Amino acid sequence: MPKSPTKRRPLTVAALNDSALALFLEHGFHATSIRDIVARAGLTRGAFYSNYQDKEQLFLALYDQQIDKLLDDLGAALRDVGPGGDLPSRLLRELAGRRREDEGWFLLSMEFTLHAARHPEVARGLAEHEARLIDGLVELIERMSDQDPQIRPRDLARLLVILHEGATAMRLTEEARGELAEFPEDLLHRVVDGLFHPADR
Repeated sequence: MPKSPTKRRPLTVAALNDSALALFLEHGFHATSIRDIVARAGLTRGAFYSNYQDKEQLFLALYDQQIDKLLDDLGAALRDVGPGGDLPSRLLRELAGRRREDEGWFLLSMEFTLHAARHPEVARGLAEHEARLIDGLVELIERMSDQDPQIRPRDLARLLVILHEGATAMRLTEEARGELAEFPEDLLHRVVDGLFHPADR
């Protein structure tokens, strides 16, 4: 018996998402068309527009999936960090350890961020989805820390993302010119440690 439209929809969305993610990673956001996405998924343009308004909305759905996976992975990796543990440095180490695995996604997300920066309506949507990442990091920080930090958990979460993304971009450009660039963990750890832990004076 054929599946009803309601039962088919999750399968259709999954096929569109899988197709789009593979194509975005292979060719980039701009170089991938909706026609490419539906062709690879074996679907029609009607199936696409029944589920997504445009390519940007589909990307943001993928962005949410990546955030959920990242937060789940970080939460699992940090379960052994007790109160008073070096949480900011551990978070940075876990983020740094993912850099090869997530390099393709990093390049794709940077491409989309620049696209959003030129289109205010897209930027507003991206900012809403980015807030989910910050909220998730804040929850991790507040749940696992018994410190009274010099910087608010939300500011610390934003700082961790800024430091990680900036360091990743620098490493990629340095490697492109033939240099072996290592993630500057020591420097980043000293920065966040100085902000997170009150200095003994």
